[in-house]
Amino acid sequence: MKLKKLFLAVLAIGLFSAPAFSQQSIPRPKLVVGIMVDQMRWDYLYRFYDRYGEGGFKRLLNEGFSCENTYIDYVPTYTAIGHSTVYTGSVPAIHGIAGNDFIIQQTGQRMYCTQDDHVQGVGTDGNEGKQSPRNLLTSTITDQLKLATNFRSKVIGIAIKDRGGILPAGHFADAAYWFEGKSGNWISSTFYMNELPEWVKQFNAQKLAEKYLQQDWTTLYPIETYTQSIEDDNHYEATYRGEEAPVFPKKLSALVKDNGLGLIRTTPFGNTLTLDLARAAIANEQLGRNPGGFTDFLCMSLSSTDYIGHQFSVNAIEIEDTYLRLDAELEEFLNYLDETVGKGQYTLFLTADHGASHNPLFFMDKRGNAGYFDERNALTGLNALLADRFGQEKIVRSLMNYQVHLDYEVVEANGLDEEDIKETAIRFLRTQEGVAFVTDMEKAGSSSIPARIRERIANGYNPKRSGCIQIILEPQWYSGSPRSRGTTHGTWASYDAHIPLVWMGWGIKHGATNRETHMTDIASTVAALLRIEEPNGNIGQPVVEVLGQ
Repeated sequence: MKLKKLFLAVLAIGLFSAPAFSQQSIPRPKLVVGIMVDQMRWDYLYRFYDRYGEGGFKRLLNEGFSCENTYIDYVPTYTAIGHSTVYTGSVPAIHGIAGNDFIIQQTGQRMYCTQDDHVQGVGTDGNEGKQSPRNLLTSTITDQLKLATNFRSKVIGIAIKDRGGILPAGHFADAAYWFEGKSGNWISSTFYMNELPEWVKQFNAQKLAEKYLQQDWTTLYPIETYTQSIEDDNHYEATYRGEEAPVFPKKLSALVKDNGLGLIRTTPFGNTLTLDLARAAIANEQLGRNPGGFTDFLCMSLSSTDYIGHQFSVNAIEIEDTYLRLDAELEEFLNYLDETVGKGQYTLFLTADHGASHNPLFFMDKRGNAGYFDERNALTGLNALLADRFGQEKIVRSLMNYQVHLDYEVVEANGLDEEDIKETAIRFLRTQEGVAFVTDMEKAGSSSIPARIRERIANGYNPKRSGCIQIILEPQWYSGSPRSRGTTHGTWASYDAHIPLVWMGWGIKHGATNRETHMTDIASTVAALLRIEEPNGNIGQPVVEVLGQ
């Protein structure tokens, strides 16, 4: 009896003295900050390196860990897909975001990536507010964090582009905010809330977009020091509406009359405005100071780099100046995180959704192989050929996303042979100038296309939302015409698919790897860092070299 009492007493002591398993017993950062720099080519880390200060990009490289050979795993390389893939660890074949816009193949309906007609805008009466992540078919790493903490972590997404704020923040986010050009305000939708928080209303009341556009855009340093760029006045760049030539200084206060407040998107001050809101969110939402000690997550996308790149192209002084300004603003933002969250208490990663091509005309002027794929004429010619052979007009709806989208209503109503249509289309498209490969999506795995490209085609193919044929262009070609200015992206080539990936802060080693890593590896690396489940469509692998645990 004495032994039994002694055993029960020891058992009771053990039960009551054993520490309870809790969130606090697992070491984690206070805050994770994901920064997407829209259209940032990998080489921008080093192209302007000598001109960067010590506290921005150089600090990330010198204190953090750089994955030097990070590639996008799919085609086409567009913004919505990139943001979705980084945060899901998945690809369009699984997560369903098959482009910025895509076609629902069953109905022929064109769908914008974050379009949601079942919600209303918050902070706006316009259609720009009718957005949500519903079209994203898989969970995000931010969703998994909410699940892992029983929804006690706070997740917020911020970007000038709606898709840049909405898709990373995921389905369970506390909020996502994006910029409305008409009003100059940050808005949201009823998917997240019924009314903007008071702090967002107060932020909008400052009318910062208007204030930033009252200043001219001049170069940060004397213009003659911009030796990594071509001459200021050149024929590769587009002008703002109302501007005579695309040169410095840019009289924004005058140009805003013709361009509206949305003009801020195509200036470096769009990034400034985004970082302003990010700081306000950290302060007012107490991000990184979660009362339960749980990790919070801020998803931020800097969209202006993309707008500026599209307008002025890779070699422009505008690009060099934008990245020099962004470098200085990153330094300020990192210092702010050090002060508010604590140095070494947050984890940050910086990456991009895609890169950018040189302007083909510029490339050709330098005697390189390049050109423009005339998508409109190719579509007209293809439909004419199919009409002659099959007796029906407009069998192909679109060549959007470098894919052939059939009108299945026409095909099925007239009993047409889809395989015959595809074979005819493929033969025609292979004859078009600038086209390297054309393949039936369902047969891509066995096609005579290099394996690296075959895999990206398969990863990018979602049968319900992608076209049935993939077009692969020759390097330095993209859809457009010789009248096109600026640049774009969307192809498999390294300039579009090689992206920066730099980590810094809590749980991160210092160093670099030249081992090939992938955009899909980012979410699983964050999951490993936080010790939570990967997103439910993840196909990536943790980059173990990064982790300092």
